[in-house]
Amino acid sequence: MNFYSAMTEGDALSVTLSLVLLAMSVASWAVIVYKAWLLRRVSADLPNGKAAFWQARDLTQGLSALSAIDRMAVLIPLAQAHQQLMPGTLGAQGDVAAQRTRVLRDALHGVLHRLQSGQVLLATVGSTAPFVGLLGTVWGIYHALTGIATAGQLTIERVAGPVGEALIMTAAGLAVALPAVLAFNVMGRVINRVEQELEGFAHDLRVL
Repeated sequence: MNFYSAMTEGDALSVTLSLVLLAMSVASWAVIVYKAWLLRRVSADLPNGKAAFWQARDLTQGLSALSAIDRMAVLIPLAQAHQQLMPGTLGAQGDVAAQRTRVLRDALHGVLHRLQSGQVLLATVGSTAPFVGLLGTVWGIYHALTGIATAGQLTIERVAGPVGEALIMTAAGLAVALPAVLAFNVMGRVINRVEQELEGFAHDLRVL
């Protein structure tokens, strides 16, 4: 039972496990490709956007400059939040610094939530795919040994072939998990660096 035959010729459990691994692989690669594109753009636009904003004469001109540079809108929500004070409401209670801290914190959390989306999926695939593959291997070995016992003739050739093919499911699980783990670690470091830069930008806006 190799991976292809498990999907086409195996029993219900073998087919289910193979489809689960396939779905995990497709989902993780979709996230990897999208987030690689997203983080590459953010990393390129972030320093240029901050420089253009702080070189502007006023906030309106700064927002106009950001709209032309900040393609993924990670700085614009923070700059816009700086203007979102609501006089005469409960949110306006307290001094202006406290109001700005609150609105900037909410805007920062919204941007970071967008940047971190998909990380949970990558972590889940990386941690569970090897066990799904291992379960497929154990099930395949069980069926292989059952078939050998039914045949009534035990030789090394009859054992090595089916067992070796069943081990392919473990390899498939690892092949699905490794890219997800590597992407999770690499992208996590990029997101942390971007988060630090955004926090610094939000702090500078608060005292503007």
